[in-house]
Amino acid sequence: MSIPISEMGNAPRATEAEALSPRAALPWAPSPGEITQPLPLEHEPVPNANGITTEGTDEQAGLREEAALRYDPETSFETGVIEARDVSCWFGSNKVLERISLVMRPRKVTALIGPSGCGKSTFLRALNRMHELVPSARLSGQVLLDGKDIYGPGVRVTDTRLRIGMVFQKPNPFPSMTIAQNVLSGLRLAGLKAENKDALVQECLAKAGLWNEARFRLNHSGAALSGGQQQRLCIARALAVRPEVLLMDEPCSALDPISTGVIEQTIAELSKEITIVIVTHNMQQAQRVSDQCALFLVDGEGMPGHIVEQGPTGQVFGAPTDQRTADYVGGRFG
Repeated sequence: MSIPISEMGNAPRATEAEALSPRAALPWAPSPGEITQPLPLEHEPVPNANGITTEGTDEQAGLREEAALRYDPETSFETGVIEARDVSCWFGSNKVLERISLVMRPRKVTALIGPSGCGKSTFLRALNRMHELVPSARLSGQVLLDGKDIYGPGVRVTDTRLRIGMVFQKPNPFPSMTIAQNVLSGLRLAGLKAENKDALVQECLAKAGLWNEARFRLNHSGAALSGGQQQRLCIARALAVRPEVLLMDEPCSALDPISTGVIEQTIAELSKEITIVIVTHNMQQAQRVSDQCALFLVDGEGMPGHIVEQGPTGQVFGAPTDQRTADYVGGRFG
């Protein structure tokens, strides 16, 4: 009989035969101490209407309750509009982005395209306040999520990153954690508790297109997966906290064509529920996966990147208004 993930901390390891059994849909995984321990309780956990329990200090509890209120997937269809208004970015005295204004529509895929060094990844990182992790980094302008500036006074950076998740170019599952632990790690680190962890693991892996391949391996290390599977595991991990927006920085650049196709199908499915912003150097991929595009260019060495053209993907590739766009998407430079 399989043991729920919620009890897996004290569970014995499954044998190979048990792990491969069709009855073991959610085999247990962790051994004691492998997952980050929950924050110490300073009040009794109280489940909210969505079955999510908060724990920790009062301030932490307030943050987590706010995040938990978004846990119902039906409510996500009313959220997820992200807008940059005159965003400029610096690293020290070096200005790398100049007055970027772009609306990324809810439940659509926006592709950021352009040559290397034009600021696409910097802009992506600015969208969930990762830009400020660099000590010399500065930013001006506004980034609005559902009309509220994420850089505004009183806005918690932790809350912002719960609402705006990110998947990086290189897959980065936690190597000491199992597949199931990796999926749940975001919840644990944020202090959120799902009432049914088994169902959450299955749901997130299914949405990331990994459930059928991983369902009998949930007690195995996430690092044992292939590169494409690891990337999908990272997507599942990001989805577990119910973000409104998912940022993806060249998620397929290190993958083979088959794995790339699976990731692209995953993006197509996810965009029905959340807003996706993807950086890609692959023009064919941009055309396949995105609803709208923004082309970033620099005017010369040492100049900041800026948007040359933006609009529906079909228009940007098929009938651009700027000759530089036509030259870039046509492969004549860049």
